[in-house]
Amino acid sequence: MDKLLRVDMTTLTVTDEPFPSEWELQGGRGLSAKILNKEVDPKCDPLGAGNKVVLAPGVLSGSIAPTSGRMSVGGKSPLTGGIKEANSGGQAGQKLMRLGYRAIIVQGKATDAAKRYLLTVNKAGYALTEAPELKMLRTYACAELLRDRHGAKAAFVMVGPAGELGLSGASVGFTDEGKKNPARHAARGGLGAALGVKGLKAMVIDDDGTKARLPENMDTFKAQVQQMTKEHKEGPQIFKHGTSTTVPIANMLSTFPTRNRRMMQFEHAANLDGAVIVKNFETRGGGMHHCMTGCIVSCSNVVHGADGNYITSALEFETLALCGSNCEISDLDTVARMDRLCDELGLDTIETGGAIGMAMDCGALAFGDGAAALALMEKIDKGDPLAEAVGRGVVATAKHFGEARIPAVRGQGIPAWELRSLPATAITYATSAMGADHTAGLVIFTPPGKDAATASQEAQLVNALCDSSGFCKFQQPKIDEIRTLYGAHVGREVSFEEAADLGWNVLVDEWAFNTNAGFTAADDDVPEFCRTEAVPSNGMTVTATAEELQSVFTRRPISDELRTMRAVG
Repeated sequence: MDKLLRVDMTTLTVTDEPFPSEWELQGGRGLSAKILNKEVDPKCDPLGAGNKVVLAPGVLSGSIAPTSGRMSVGGKSPLTGGIKEANSGGQAGQKLMRLGYRAIIVQGKATDAAKRYLLTVNKAGYALTEAPELKMLRTYACAELLRDRHGAKAAFVMVGPAGELGLSGASVGFTDEGKKNPARHAARGGLGAALGVKGLKAMVIDDDGTKARLPENMDTFKAQVQQMTKEHKEGPQIFKHGTSTTVPIANMLSTFPTRNRRMMQFEHAANLDGAVIVKNFETRGGGMHHCMTGCIVSCSNVVHGADGNYITSALEFETLALCGSNCEISDLDTVARMDRLCDELGLDTIETGGAIGMAMDCGALAFGDGAAALALMEKIDKGDPLAEAVGRGVVATAKHFGEARIPAVRGQGIPAWELRSLPATAITYATSAMGADHTAGLVIFTPPGKDAATASQEAQLVNALCDSSGFCKFQQPKIDEIRTLYGAHVGREVSFEEAADLGWNVLVDEWAFNTNAGFTAADDDVPEFCRTEAVPSNGMTVTATAEELQSVFTRRPISDELRTMRAVG
């Protein structure tokens, strides 16, 4: 029988409870939203005892479905003040589901703020123990200590110093397959801070002695898995080398932020192209790998320095853009080290790169000065006021300098994908409960004959369902594929309409939480400079009207495009 695992940090107790049968098709992001709406006061302090952090694998996690072990982390965001889900790869999602736990709910707050705790979960049960030796450890050191004590087969979940300090740019780190490094992060929204201030530093999830979750209808499930695997292997495999090779296309489309988004093309973009990373494999070592068991995409690049030693994994497009071009840093190795520092500290690379770009724009350090950027980052866990502002994100850094031009939506820094150059994506940023988050519904090209608001709504729906299923968006599943696997998993027919409803209702639940938190239609918008300050290379601004934005909240009929649309993020 599936269960929920509840960790109360106030009473320092752990209990399990039956998983509600009416939620059989709820997982990941959708399950997180259900729990938060049921149990959390939307007006609570995100860093207080009233907030809860939900770690939920997807419905299909722990099964043989390909690339389906993603983990959702949900809670009220310290960054946006609304509901937030951040999604990560790594091993924890698969293992937690194979242990029979559909989610871990972390509530309350340790009464002694100086103490740190460790949660262990395995086939024999669970335990919460004091772990003073983990306090303020950076994530790689924390993972190494946990490996020494609990073995390399277990998965580890942890916050870095940024999370312990309650910095609103903080992430939740997960160890990956292979080297077992904490290089995968549920990064957006500052949920690492919501978890870290509770006193729970890390989790050990060990599924030794368990097996993959079995569907009710193995024949149908296995046939769908084989078809998806075959189509992927015979397809274009656009993520063969990860997202880093997106750089030239993004630069061409004027969606490669440069100089704190005052430009959207970078003259040294070729230096940051993922093709350079791939070329370096020949002389430096490293290569491509998969971050979770069962992945068939293997999008994660393992980046080594000129000396042949490991630096980081994975160095993705968003990091190359925000920590690289946005700061006019063109040295690939410097950006790799910035990525590694973000992972070590437990910080979102998008938020941190945007904050450093803001500090550069305000004159605190020079654009292009990678050494100064690294030196500033090293101070984030050492009490430096400017470094701490950077750790709190774009809005906090802008306030530090009194700057009014702030590249953020709902308090969250804008990702690389530029809202002025991509009209439907602008609508996603404005209307998603998540704020500026490309994974909520990225639309690069609006289909001919379709308005941008409809394109955004459909992308948001498909991505919400994907985030609830456990699939990685780089697997690019369609609704029809997800509903077939869902049906085989639970042993009944799941129609296209029912699956689409599941995706839509995730959005409805998230919007409801934000409404109850105090957000209004006036908050469904983009920064004013995005309407008045044109992108220099294409002359574009955001032109979506209030009526267009509000129309996203009214569901459109199911279209032919929705039936064939794939998740993208």
